[in-house]
Amino acid sequence: MMTLYSGTTCPFSQRCRFVLYEKGMDFQIIDVDLFNKPEDLAVMNPYNQVPVLVERDLILYESNIINEYIDDRFPHPQLMPADPVMRARARLFLFRFEQEMFSHVISIEKGTPKQADKGRQIIRDALTHIAPVFAKQKYMLGEEFSMLDVAIAPLLWRLDHYGIQLGKQAAPLMKYAERLFSRPAYIDALTASEKVMRK
Repeated sequence: MMTLYSGTTCPFSQRCRFVLYEKGMDFQIIDVDLFNKPEDLAVMNPYNQVPVLVERDLILYESNIINEYIDDRFPHPQLMPADPVMRARARLFLFRFEQEMFSHVISIEKGTPKQADKGRQIIRDALTHIAPVFAKQKYMLGEEFSMLDVAIAPLLWRLDHYGIQLGKQAAPLMKYAERLFSRPAYIDALTASEKVMRK
């Protein structure tokens, strides 16, 4: 059985929980207190961070790597495109999400007020830029739910929590976000702490 060491408020851990519930497989989740991490976490992950996935002798960290492994091990429903070209494009999008949006989440959570404000602005601009896509299609890659939707969902869930205000031009993006949040797997994967973020 797969075991996921997961932070209850960690957006990267939330991605992995989302995928596990989408797959509907047997797994175990161990909640990690980010302010009082177990000693064995640093042994499993040299960066002493969650999420960490353990399956037999395999230990993985970094949410996108974990999620691709789960998708390969349990291919139904498939979340990464089967076509090599589309798969490569999806990986590029995932990389861009990390560089252009999620890298600034750290600034908002742990930076100075000035760094946090800059992070909010960068994320707001990036989300506003992609918003028109959802006036024409249901998900990131068209009509099919994919790993890209998994990757961005935790950020969209935390917009209010992070103090990121989007304008009217982002309306299609917010409708898209509600589609993600209404998925049964998304609801099942939420921790009690994450539910509070939206109240």
